[in-house]
Amino acid sequence: MSEPPEGSRAIERAWRDHSRAVLATLVRLLGDFDRAEEALHEAFLAAAAQWPGEGVPRNPRSWLVSAGRFKAIDRIRRRARFDAAAQELAERLETEAREMPEAPDIEDDRLRLIFTCCHPALSPDAQVAMTLREVCGLTTEEVASAFLTGAPTVAQRIVRAKARIRDARIPYEVPARGELPARLDTVLHVIYLVFNEGYSASSGESLTRYDLSAEAIRLGRLLVELIPEPEAIGLLALMLLNESRRDARSSPTGEIVLLADQDRSRWNRDLIAEGTALARQAIASPGAGRYAVQAAIAAVHANASSPDQTDWAEIVQCYDRLLALDASPVVALNRAVAVAMRDGPEAGLALVEAILERGDMDDYRLAHAARADLCRRLGRKADARASYRRALKLTRQEPERRFIERRLAELAD
Repeated sequence: MSEPPEGSRAIERAWRDHSRAVLATLVRLLGDFDRAEEALHEAFLAAAAQWPGEGVPRNPRSWLVSAGRFKAIDRIRRRARFDAAAQELAERLETEAREMPEAPDIEDDRLRLIFTCCHPALSPDAQVAMTLREVCGLTTEEVASAFLTGAPTVAQRIVRAKARIRDARIPYEVPARGELPARLDTVLHVIYLVFNEGYSASSGESLTRYDLSAEAIRLGRLLVELIPEPEAIGLLALMLLNESRRDARSSPTGEIVLLADQDRSRWNRDLIAEGTALARQAIASPGAGRYAVQAAIAAVHANASSPDQTDWAEIVQCYDRLLALDASPVVALNRAVAVAMRDGPEAGLALVEAILERGDMDDYRLAHAARADLCRRLGRKADARASYRRALKLTRQEPERRFIERRLAELAD
């Protein structure tokens, strides 16, 4: 198969690198999600028609924003003879195009867009779904995976959220400083979910999606600059510490490498140093919450010179504190795995099985994978195989599937 021409490759790169930023700016300029999405796609169609012959512009992002803006104005102009409101809108947008610079004069457009999507007029689930889909470009299926729910449900939430933003005239802006704390929890949750999807992709051929984790870290830094609260600092620390292990988490052929087997010389020491300092700052603050505690756990892992040197007792203590803040089954499962490392697999297995018996994690692949691993370590091969098979049915990521298949092959009679 021949290589695509340079213009086509540039368009693909521009979509990957700039499409969400262009969309965020177009929402600011055009004041409407649907209008901005149409303009985004028309801008890329224009690029596909012009770039291969005329060359790639020096600043692709600015070119795409300008093209999208004027494509939107042209479309509104075509409707103006039938709709007086469209005529007024086209005139206003043309005036703004002449007078207002494309670059924002204060905070980043994507941060503005996150706060718009996280407006309290929207339900919490709609806030997160809308932001993951529109700001970060996750597919509806990927958003559904983050919610552990179905894609049609997520699609309906997004449609309703867009309508609510439009009908309630929710402003596209970072809220005033006095309003920030009330809006912070949802924004942090959104950034956390984006990072998790990048750190461990819910589906596909690759274990990770660097574009998403890098975007989450960038947004986390912006948020800490805007509002340096302990939980914002804790989340940034958590992301940096987890990101420090990226290069060691997979083999050259893309296979999963477990934490205990990773080459720690490949961990990024600069990220560990920065993340550890931030984690200590966050956990020592009176307002430390679940992100600060998770960052403290990640710091223990990151600063252990070898698997044997990991302080599992401290990690279990941190999970006890985290469970008091967030009594979710996922936290309980992670604590159970830590207990297994501190007290042995039998103690951990009892906790994991109690969690599964409650039924709320029956469709969570990592719960079944954890049970399978503990049964394997205890020599309970039949139970391990059954749990690995259940985890395999729930797994949509190819490196995870191959890892589980290898475990099953090792456990074959």
